[in-house]
Amino acid sequence: MKLPQGFRSASIAAGLKSNGGLDLTVIENQGPHFNAAAVFTSNKVVAAPVIWSRQVAKGGIVRAAVLNSGGANACTGPQGFADTHKTAEYVGQLLNVSSGEVIVCSTGLIGELLPMQKIIAGVDSIVPALNNNGLQTSAQAIMTTDSVPKIATASLNGAEFAGIAKGAGMLAPALATMLSVVMTDAVVSENVQEIFQRATDRTYNRIDSDGCTSTNDTVLFMSSGASGIEISDSDLEEMLMQICGSLAGQLIADAEGSTKTVAIKVLNAASESDAVAVGRACARNNLLKAAIFGGDPNWGRVLAAAGTADGHLDPLVIDVRLNGVQVCTNSAPDADKSMVNFEARLVEIDIDLKVGSSTATIMTNDLTHDYVHENSAYST
Repeated sequence: MKLPQGFRSASIAAGLKSNGGLDLTVIENQGPHFNAAAVFTSNKVVAAPVIWSRQVAKGGIVRAAVLNSGGANACTGPQGFADTHKTAEYVGQLLNVSSGEVIVCSTGLIGELLPMQKIIAGVDSIVPALNNNGLQTSAQAIMTTDSVPKIATASLNGAEFAGIAKGAGMLAPALATMLSVVMTDAVVSENVQEIFQRATDRTYNRIDSDGCTSTNDTVLFMSSGASGIEISDSDLEEMLMQICGSLAGQLIADAEGSTKTVAIKVLNAASESDAVAVGRACARNNLLKAAIFGGDPNWGRVLAAAGTADGHLDPLVIDVRLNGVQVCTNSAPDADKSMVNFEARLVEIDIDLKVGSSTATIMTNDLTHDYVHENSAYST
């Protein structure tokens, strides 16, 4: 699959993953523009690549990104940071750009150093192979417990947009155990950081699989301007919402061990932040998620979870609909819950707080035996 104009990528199986799959990729922006924005994990414990890349992103110019799966390079001390620095310097040297304009991203097991000989050898093989058709393989190279690569593309008036993402567990804002790179060949303004932050807040940060926030989360946006097509800030935000929204949906659909995708829509909250808080409280409630796995339309667990959220609500006036069936009105029983059908993959929970006019949707999934098994055996 093609990248937008001005971008090249290539990937390799460098031997970082035990399954022999693709695990290292480089994405280069050849310009003529190099506008960039990035959003990182909110976790106070962060990986060495996040420490490095935060400083790079502050400059607003990124010419390349190198991403690996098979190891997070988190909690690895001074040597881990030195390895990140060495990676950026080596990529910069081969591409003839400053290492201070190279983003580094890693994902995988925490607490182990990366095999740098394999990283360096992999980069040596990748750089001569850089091409404009590497979107699919780049998406595959960043996968860990993902079962499928996540890719999104779109166009606007001749300008192309493309994005890749990975993440299937530790999916909780901000952001998730996820890496994502979004690219465009459009000419954009200098307001990209603010615009990209808003887009991630309303897409990636509205998914919450398991309440766990990773050490490595990085979402990167790069613009090459190679199409020569200028777009407005509002059009840029709309396109970023489209690309990031699609990728976020793919992430939650592939959440570890899940059998259901759950859309929790909170209506008529006093503020958008209150709506998000209530939705997130429900998304992180193991009793509710277990009930959904078991096919039990237990609306009482919805109310109980909503009541734990920070923010304003009236506990006596809440309505709840499960897959369109209003099982609760004014915090009391309504339609027979046996009318609710949970056979489809998508479960829709609507919570009407009736205290304002703000709305937000949080996406999550059910809690399953497979999720527990996958995460109990992850390090092996």
